[in-house]
Amino acid sequence: MVKLHDLYFKPFVSEQELDAVVQRMADAIAKDLGDEVPVFVGILNGSFMLVSDFVKKYPKPCEVTFIKLASYEGVKSTEDIQRLIGLTQDLTDRTVVILEDIIDSGNTLEEVHRIFKNENVKQLLIATLFYKPEAYAKDFKLHYVGLEIPNKFIVGYGLDYDGLGRDLPAVYQLKTTQHMTNIVLFGPPGAGKGTQANFLKEKYDLIHISTGDVFRFNIKNETALGMLAKSFIDKGELVPDQVTIDMLSKEVEKNSDAKGFIFDGFPRTNAQAQALDELMGNKDSQINAMVALEVDDEVLVQRLLKRGETSGRADDADESIIRNRIKEYYKKTAILKDYYAEQNKYFGVDGVGSIEEITVRLSAAIDKL
Repeated sequence: MVKLHDLYFKPFVSEQELDAVVQRMADAIAKDLGDEVPVFVGILNGSFMLVSDFVKKYPKPCEVTFIKLASYEGVKSTEDIQRLIGLTQDLTDRTVVILEDIIDSGNTLEEVHRIFKNENVKQLLIATLFYKPEAYAKDFKLHYVGLEIPNKFIVGYGLDYDGLGRDLPAVYQLKTTQHMTNIVLFGPPGAGKGTQANFLKEKYDLIHISTGDVFRFNIKNETALGMLAKSFIDKGELVPDQVTIDMLSKEVEKNSDAKGFIFDGFPRTNAQAQALDELMGNKDSQINAMVALEVDDEVLVQRLLKRGETSGRADDADESIIRNRIKEYYKKTAILKDYYAEQNKYFGVDGVGSIEEITVRLSAAIDKL
């Protein structure tokens, strides 16, 4: 992630991917032009990195120059408000290849065609590293396209945001969700996740998403996803991960302006963690941390037995069932610790003590984010 001025940008195209794309473009143009010596024209300011890398990869003799489009000062006519800076050589009967960093609306391309129409070139070819088909509103042919990309703002590799970012060797895409903190609250049965989630959501103004609550809501209200989940539950089968993810996605969408989320009860497996990462990535966000309450097994057993005196839950009243639940937790779920630890996103918190003491410890971990 990079920050330029007031905005955050996420990785989009790596240096290695850019290198491969530029190589493909150079090879394709060289094959088509054969022994002809073309004139490559880069349009400033954005294309300087592309042109530099491109001509180094071009396998045959070529010429290269740069031009810049600039507005005439004091000219009120809307028909001719651009002038060309940098074009000094005679291009009569030469093949000219325009090297553009990005083509979106096509307005600059329209000016280029208008200007080069009077240069008597043999042919004018357009090559662009990035192309936004959703934004393109012109009829000019694009002869070579490196990558088609969504209509989202990007920086790096010559492209800037208000003057910054041109020097970045990779390309980054604007995060549409700028400031969001997303936490997976973790812990074995009886660790107190629900109690702590209520405190944390108030303190940090986060949305608490309990998987159990989401399931119950969807089933009770007979939503399409709820009925689908119920069809599996009624057959004694596990609800597929994708159904759960779709439910969580709708919860995130309902709170798209939130400062962040606390996920409670999900993920439970590595596959679910990867699916959650993909979900948040599609929302231009990410999981910032797993915060786990760590409690000794014997303390958990006593807590659940005490809770069983008032909760009415059969699985809180039988010690053998409780111990089996804890065993299953470590067997199937605790491996997620490694998943998040590998990303430096695991924060273990001592879950023994008063509610207030545990809240203070959790807050200290979250404040580090």
